[in-house]
Amino acid sequence: MEKIPVVKDVLRLYEEGKATRDPRTKDLFLLYDNPVYVWIITLVYILFVTLIGPRYMKNRPAFTFPRFLVVYNSILVVWSTYMFVEIIASAIHADYWKNGFLCCVYNKDIPKDPKEARMARIIHMFFLSKIVELVDSVLMVLRKKQEQISFLHVYHHCSIVNIYWWVTTYIPGGQSWFCSSLNAFVHIIMYTYYALAAIPSMRGKLWWKKYITRLQLTQFVLIFFHTIQTTFTGCDFPLWSHVLLSSYMISMMALFGNFYLQTYIKNKRAGYKKTDLAQNGVSKNGSVTHGNSVNGHSNGIANGHSKSD
Repeated sequence: MEKIPVVKDVLRLYEEGKATRDPRTKDLFLLYDNPVYVWIITLVYILFVTLIGPRYMKNRPAFTFPRFLVVYNSILVVWSTYMFVEIIASAIHADYWKNGFLCCVYNKDIPKDPKEARMARIIHMFFLSKIVELVDSVLMVLRKKQEQISFLHVYHHCSIVNIYWWVTTYIPGGQSWFCSSLNAFVHIIMYTYYALAAIPSMRGKLWWKKYITRLQLTQFVLIFFHTIQTTFTGCDFPLWSHVLLSSYMISMMALFGNFYLQTYIKNKRAGYKKTDLAQNGVSKNGSVTHGNSVNGHSNGIANGHSKSD
């Protein structure tokens, strides 16, 4: 059977693109010179968090495992800290900033530079961390927090895993250091919050959850403008990656921005209205509820964790 022209063009571009893959990373664990393994992980993840997991837990009591939550999130804090430090150290080792901060080159000659090997290794580790972070969603399902499995949450986790397959396979260096290091830094703060929020005695004392969402939005804005300036200043970095990353950042700014608006601005206004009604003796049951938890974490951190217990 003859292939549809569009399919033929996609397959042709895919085959041509193989020549530009980084020889140092393309065959590493879970890259394997083929995206099909990541696609399988993504498909299994989506099926579990939206269908299989909820059905399995429907008539079962929710798991709690608070100690595991503390350990799991603490491990991600340490891992994120290591990656952040190592990405910065690798950038310094490879002389990324000798000609300025805004343009770090990646072209066909970069894989031949021994100074670049360190950066390629840590970018691969960063990719693996995105796969491990899928466990966030599994924990939500097992704790019967299905309302937290929002479109934003699933989209964020699925997309970043797949995008970093391409980054690690094709461009594990150059400008890729910026978004990777920035995201690792944000995750240090975020998973620290999650680890603390999983400790019962700490709940209600963590006042800074909305600032983590602001930090994430700031991250997306910085990455977007860093990518755009790279495009227009002629930095020697693959154009397709500029288009991919800037488009992705637009989607994340829109989704996380809407999340922040709904969670912290509209809900706050609604809270004021409830308080006014309560003061006038009109509140239902005479009370207003606040401050529940998410995945062992207080509600509203924008990893897509938007709902409360």
